[in-house]
Amino acid sequence: MNLSNLKPAEGSTKTRKRIGRGSGSGLGGTSTRGHKGAKSRSGYSKKIGFEGGQMPLQRRVPKFGFKNINRVEYKAINLDTIQKLIEAKKLDKVGINELIEAGFVSSKHQVKILGNGALNAKVEVQAHAFSKSAVAAIEAAGGSVVKL
Repeated sequence: MNLSNLKPAEGSTKTRKRIGRGSGSGLGGTSTRGHKGAKSRSGYSKKIGFEGGQMPLQRRVPKFGFKNINRVEYKAINLDTIQKLIEAKKLDKVGINELIEAGFVSSKHQVKILGNGALNAKVEVQAHAFSKSAVAAIEAAGGSVVKL
């Protein structure tokens, strides 16, 4: 046995269909593409959303609404979260850096403090925005609010 007389086992390989190689091959003529029409022609590719000439769904459904490009999105932090952070770390000032270290926000987020929960520690809170109820609760506990 050597490389010149190696061959695969009987019946383990099939010959490839050679389409479009003349009518004698049995696969010439229309080359399995049927007769005429766009799909029989070279370069055909169906457009996304094409429905055979019927008005496509994305054009039948009306447009509505708009995206405000000036919208500022805040990450909401409640007072009960700040209270837990104060108890865990014994802080007298809670700012963006403390919230980032605790894993509540990312450095790219803007933070808004909301008034859900109770705050019973005198603490200075720094954030980008505050709700009225949060400001009232912080000041009632003897703390101060610093807007960044």
